[in-house]
Parts: sequence; structure tokens; C-alpha cells
Amino acid sequence: MNRRTFPATASGMDIHPLIDHRPDPDHPGWWSWTVKVDDRFNRVLGKLLVREGGPGRGICRMFPDRSHSNLGDMIHGGAILTFIDMALFAGGRMAGADVIRAVTLDLSTRFLSPGRIGVPLDAEVELLKETGRLVFLDGKVTQEGELVASFTGALRKASRKS
Repeated sequence: MNRRTFPATASGMDIHPLIDHRPDPDHPGWWSWTVKVDDRFNRVLGKLLVREGGPGRGICRMFPDRSHSNLGDMIHGGAILTFIDMALFAGGRMAGADVIRAVTLDLSTRFLSPGRIGVPLDAEVELLKETGRLVFLDGKVTQEGELVASFTGALRKASRKS
């Protein structure tokens, strides 16, 4: 069996070739996690940053603007769910999981308080367990220290076909 490998970035981390991953000059300690093409859904969130959060942990940050708002001028729940789904991969990778070629198998989310437009939103991701085919993650979404949502998810790694 041939396992597809992806080139390592400047950080030495293997990521998908369509992800631009480099130090962010405007946010010291953070790295970009930007899709290089315009025709993928991943672009809907805009700028996404990542960093390691300690052993088995990763942190993702988005910058919600008016395009992410609902009619009540809060962050739309669908935007938060999209951010969480992307954090499973980006934050999971920063936590050390092999999620380059995986799909979301399960995602459960609890919304705990409204998210505000114009204030960075962070997803703190914890790698609970990784097997040959599955990755289990937990996390929370915070905004200036306030808990916005909690989540748990599982990713299934793609089959290794030759």
C-alpha cells in the first residue's frame, strides 16, 4: 500500500497541500491556516489562525464579522458549527493528530452563550484518543474568556488505498 504524504511546512508539520500554513506577522505565536484556493467552502470563515496549546492540544482562532452574523447581530450558530468542524482538523493537527485525510464522523455541540461580532473567537481542541482509523476530540469555544460553546467530535481517517 502506498500512503500519500504531504510536504512539511516551515513548522515541520505535514498538512494538506491546499493549506497555507506560516507564521502570521500580525499575530505573534499564531500560524495561518488558510485555504489557497477560492472555490472551497473552507473560505467562508475568512482568516483562520492556529497554534499549539500544550501537549495534545491545539487552538484555532477566527475573526467573526458581519457576514457571520444572524438577524440578532450575534454570530450565527451555523458559523460557529463551521468553525468547530474546521477546528477539529486544524486544532486536531496542532494537537498532533494525523487528520490530513479525514472526514467528520460525529460532532455534538452545546451552545452556551451568544458570540459577538468583531471579537476573536477561539476553539480550544483536545486530542482524547487516536487509533489507526479514528480520532476523538473534545473542546470549547471561547470569546474573551467567556464560554460560547462546548463540543465533542470524532474524525474518520481516509482509507489507505494504493
